[in-house]
Amino acid sequence: MGLTNVKLKVKNPKDPDLQVEDTFLVDSGAGFTVLPAGLVKKLKLKPIYEKEFSLVDGTTVKRLVGSALIEYQGVEVPAMVVLGKTDDSKLLGVITLENMGLVLDPFKRKLYPAKLML
Repeated sequence: MGLTNVKLKVKNPKDPDLQVEDTFLVDSGAGFTVLPAGLVKKLKLKPIYEKEFSLVDGTTVKRLVGSALIEYQGVEVPAMVVLGKTDDSKLLGVITLENMGLVLDPFKRKLYPAKLML
């Protein structure tokens, strides 16, 4: 299985001057985009609610959820993001991808514009 990594710019929606640019793993199995604790702290993001998530091995974890602006190749969208813990990986989830109108081609390991339906 190949891995797809992309460079994203992430901003605090209440203060867009607070921003970071970093490399994220595109995870077609993850709904939400995940920001590790270090990025959350740099961006000064605040939680909105807490949610329980199932992991691939069947275990469940609780994480805080907040909002951020996510930018990829000039397209910026508001997104609900998991405010992760220190050891959580930087993941770009499918909800954010769909909001950007993008889809992952798992064979070529690239993002492409999605065929959008109303």
